[in-house]
Amino acid sequence: MNKEITLPREISAIQIPSGDTISLPTGTVVVITQNLGGTYTVATSAGLARISSDDADALGIDQADTEEKSRGDERMKDAPVADQVWHQLRQVYDPEIPVDIVNLGLVYDCTVDDEDGQNVVSIKMTLTAPGCGMGPAIAADAQARIMTIDQIDDARVELVWDPPWNQDMISEEGKMKLGMI
Repeated sequence: MNKEITLPREISAIQIPSGDTISLPTGTVVVITQNLGGTYTVATSAGLARISSDDADALGIDQADTEEKSRGDERMKDAPVADQVWHQLRQVYDPEIPVDIVNLGLVYDCTVDDEDGQNVVSIKMTLTAPGCGMGPAIAADAQARIMTIDQIDDARVELVWDPPWNQDMISEEGKMKLGMI
């Protein structure tokens, strides 16, 4: 981290905080500012962007980290489905804050229901700011993570604004990571 990297090829990214898809051309200089949850927040001369783990090789990232994460997911396979869902949600991060969405207090409700013989997860979550353009990307990350669970047939993630999020919703663990206690 904090080392300049020159991209060896063009890659797709999501601009922070707008949430717009952008292209970072070959030769773009980036600095990784956050590497959590399998995505990478990078600083560029044009601002912050989030890069998917699919393009980690362009950042010179060793995929051994991804393999370690997979081993953690493997250990969860025998856990109850609800525990597996919460585990996956703890792997989703706001690209600007080094705390997962569960410990940030962004997940308001999480249920696993049987709908006509199908396991369906319904999530209600919020964001730290209603105008954040990254909302759809964070919600999509949560949905994609949940869909990696074998027993899940569908995942629905809804962004809600009531009650409004505030810092009191951050868990003790999250506050410690942020240096708030």
